[in-house]
Amino acid sequence: MGALRRLRAMSGLMRASCLVLAVCAAWFAVNLVTPVGPPVLLWLPTPAGALLLTAAFRRTSRAAALPAPTRRFWGHLSLSALLVGVAHTTQAVDVLTHPGLGGVYNGPGLLIFDSGAILLIVYALYRLPLSSRSAGERLRVTLDGGTVVAGAAVFIWHFQTRVALGTDDRSQVLGSLILGVLALVVVLAVAKVMLSGYEFIDKSALQWLAFAIFVGATTSLLQPLLSPGHPHLVVTQVSIPVVCCLASWAAERQRLATGRAVAVRRRRPFSLVPYAAVAAVYVLLILETFIGGHTDQKMMVLGAVTLTALVMVRQVAAFVDNGRLVARLDHGATHDALTHLPNRSLFGQRLQQALQPAPGAPGRRPVSVALIDLNDFKEVNDTLGHEVGDLLLVEVARRLAGCAGAHDTVARLGGDEFVVVLPGADPAAASLAADRMAAALRTPAVVNGHELPISASIGIADGRTGDDASLLLRHADIAMYAAKKLTGTAFLHYDSTMSEPGGDHSQLREAIAGGRCFLVYQPIVSLDDGRLVGAEALVRWDHPEHGILPPDTFIPLAERTGLIVPLGRFVFGEACRQFAQWCARYGDAAPAVLNVNVSPRELREAGYADFVAATLATHGVPASRIVLEITESLALDLGPAVATLDRLRALGLRISLDDFGTGSSTLRLLHDCPVDEVKLDRSFTQAPASGRAPVAAAVIQLAQSLRLHAVAEGVETPEQAAQLRSLGYRTAQGYHFARPVTAAQLTEWMTGSPVAAQPSGPSDERTDQRATSA
Repeated sequence: MGALRRLRAMSGLMRASCLVLAVCAAWFAVNLVTPVGPPVLLWLPTPAGALLLTAAFRRTSRAAALPAPTRRFWGHLSLSALLVGVAHTTQAVDVLTHPGLGGVYNGPGLLIFDSGAILLIVYALYRLPLSSRSAGERLRVTLDGGTVVAGAAVFIWHFQTRVALGTDDRSQVLGSLILGVLALVVVLAVAKVMLSGYEFIDKSALQWLAFAIFVGATTSLLQPLLSPGHPHLVVTQVSIPVVCCLASWAAERQRLATGRAVAVRRRRPFSLVPYAAVAAVYVLLILETFIGGHTDQKMMVLGAVTLTALVMVRQVAAFVDNGRLVARLDHGATHDALTHLPNRSLFGQRLQQALQPAPGAPGRRPVSVALIDLNDFKEVNDTLGHEVGDLLLVEVARRLAGCAGAHDTVARLGGDEFVVVLPGADPAAASLAADRMAAALRTPAVVNGHELPISASIGIADGRTGDDASLLLRHADIAMYAAKKLTGTAFLHYDSTMSEPGGDHSQLREAIAGGRCFLVYQPIVSLDDGRLVGAEALVRWDHPEHGILPPDTFIPLAERTGLIVPLGRFVFGEACRQFAQWCARYGDAAPAVLNVNVSPRELREAGYADFVAATLATHGVPASRIVLEITESLALDLGPAVATLDRLRALGLRISLDDFGTGSSTLRLLHDCPVDEVKLDRSFTQAPASGRAPVAAAVIQLAQSLRLHAVAEGVETPEQAAQLRSLGYRTAQGYHFARPVTAAQLTEWMTGSPVAAQPSGPSDERTDQRATSA
């Protein structure tokens, strides 16, 4: 049934070629038993098959969806097929008009046209662009090709040239030598193409074509075996229709492949072709030796063949092991070690492939990208440990992979961020895919005995083939962060309004470089007398369309895009410049210290400590008067950046742990992370009075025990200030004292015109609180 279905799927030309071969083979088999009918009937399938092959090659060469090198290759082969038909038609005429010539006769017409056909095949293979190779690989291909040609030369000598040299007809000797050399040339060309790889020819098409050429180059070697008992038969009477049928199928395979891109195949680290050539020669050697050789000869040959076979098997086994190792290394380079999903590198390749327009395909196909980020994943790591967090990531990866279609790609970008490429998915199909993912994630995961709820935010970017991959991923990122504002697992499609007001990284880059970012300063005061003791530098963006933007609208974007580094350096440089001016002009009235926020990304930058030292030296600011703030939640991700903190402390700077008390590893942080100050989080400052001792009291006792300076944040009322003072706090900041102010307004504070207190709701202060490069 399968063969019948394949036959029905064939084109008319292919079915006709198969029919010609079937009739030819049947008639040739009948004549092997006894001569039947006129001899011309044995020759008719040859020109018929050649004409059908020419038509098949010609049709493939005109397929508009094929690349130009591919069409040119099949166009050359169509001329070659025509020459083969003419060559063997002239041979038929010679043999039919001179019955005594026999099957080994090679007429001038056959030599001329066959030579032209072979040279044209070699030229077509030569013009075929091959995949790029190193010098070592080219040498290996040359040696392998030489092995194949040497093996073919042995067979041609044994079955054709040796027989021709035994005759007195010099024209037969010359013709045999010419055809033998040309056969070796075409074998070398085919071997080189098969061993080198290919970019413009379909894999199966080239394999079938190589098989057809091999059959055409070697079957004439069987003629000496046929001639003694069947002088009326010529092996090419059946071999040429076989070649035509095989080559027609190769053209058919190429034509059927026009709807898909032709890619370079994944090659094994070695080729079996040269080993097959060696094995074939040894088989011939054994046969010849055991037919007429003496005992010593037989044992010597048998021993040599056995040793060679053992060496070949050992070498192939080593190649197989090396291939497995290379495959593992390739997999490790393109897949995530934890989840075994494709990594960022392979995801980029798959996305580029999905966005590549298909040759000849009408219109632009839809392509969607879904970016998935787990909500509150950090809390799992902090409370249950990284091992449980890793197991949760593995479970999430398994569920997402189970939701993917056959052509989708689920990848892990890093951390708790996953991405799915959805080729051919329009917005509606992408929504269905996101629904499946959301449903799969809603069931809690049981990890190491812990039942963990899973919540994720999914951002979807809808695009089409030809779109920019980085832009599509950025849109998915923006949509994902917009989805985080929704409750639970939710997804949103990107639209242009999501980019407002702080979502355009190019605008932020221009703002940093063009001076549209500026600093404000929030006073840090003494709770005893309200005296200014310090200030915290905070950043704002003067957006040309949306006005003054608070940091929570653009700091996340800066973190995701890496712009946090130039932004942080601007903040530190500008803060040091302004602080140096205050110190030079107002002396003791100037703030005693200046707090500047810094992100872990900055601390991980090579040379950050050198930048800080150079900036302080440029402005003449003592390192002891600068405090670098890192948030407690971000400090958990510092890793190797702790070494940078040590260097900064060695320079004389102080390190402050901001938002203290909101993380889950406070005591471990105080032990592992070099800090000099803690800033009590505003949630504890504003906690309502209760019968229990406030957390603020525990924090000040801990700070005093560890000899750390303590600052209370978010003070909004006189009652809060009084309570903190009674607990032992000596410095604080918040809207009870002042909002963040400009440098000029803070100057008024220093010169005796304090900024009036402007009480404000918690939501307003939260906006100002993280105006930071961290």
